[in-house]
Amino acid sequence: MKDQASDLLHGRRGSLKPGDKYLEYPDVTLRQEDVDSIKQGCIKAIAFWASYLTQEKLSRYPEAKIELKAPSISGYILMSKEPVEELKKEFAIPEGTTHIFLPITDGASNPAIADGGCHWTLLLISLIDGVAFHYDSMSHSNEEPARVVTRKVEQILGKELKFCEMQDVPQQMNGEDCGVIVCLLMQHLLLKRLLQAGNREKVTMSMAGRELDATKGRKEMLRLLNEKRQQQLGGGS
Repeated sequence: MKDQASDLLHGRRGSLKPGDKYLEYPDVTLRQEDVDSIKQGCIKAIAFWASYLTQEKLSRYPEAKIELKAPSISGYILMSKEPVEELKKEFAIPEGTTHIFLPITDGASNPAIADGGCHWTLLLISLIDGVAFHYDSMSHSNEEPARVVTRKVEQILGKELKFCEMQDVPQQMNGEDCGVIVCLLMQHLLLKRLLQAGNREKVTMSMAGRELDATKGRKEMLRLLNEKRQQQLGGGS
């Protein structure tokens, strides 16, 4: 019997319409169209994954001072013409924070929408090292917006950051996997690197020799989304 995640991946989603609410978690609302976007590739559920990692993984390490920001934040920073003081309100960083995960959008599809864009990448800012590591699964495609966001974050934080375009990021083989790869990168760098080493210990940020299976990752995300939905429905369908 095929599992429910496989059903979702192949489009068997029951009676829900694209605009119907699929899941509330806890500060992210996903509609059926957002879940559909995972199998289509242009993922709108990066915010869910960042929230999931924060709520259910990072929370187990209360001593860690790591922030996972929603993708809409980088879009806002990238497009905003507001002065730095206004940007600080949207990019509030608790004192003592050591690392910031920030999904980056190219914003090309609709500059008026903060989380719009055709391509997603990951910016990992190490405040300990003063370095902004940029992970792009389509070699340098998002380097310019990532640099712009880095420069604005420098102004917001009042801290100089060295921009580092990572050269060993696993590359996607199609035009659909960027969002899933961002989620997998967040998960790996958070769980296997930063939280394993301790929040004030320097660790390698290289992805050399690592493989990221976007198809497997997409199925896992759909399985988790379905599990959370069933929990909210009290085990109902």
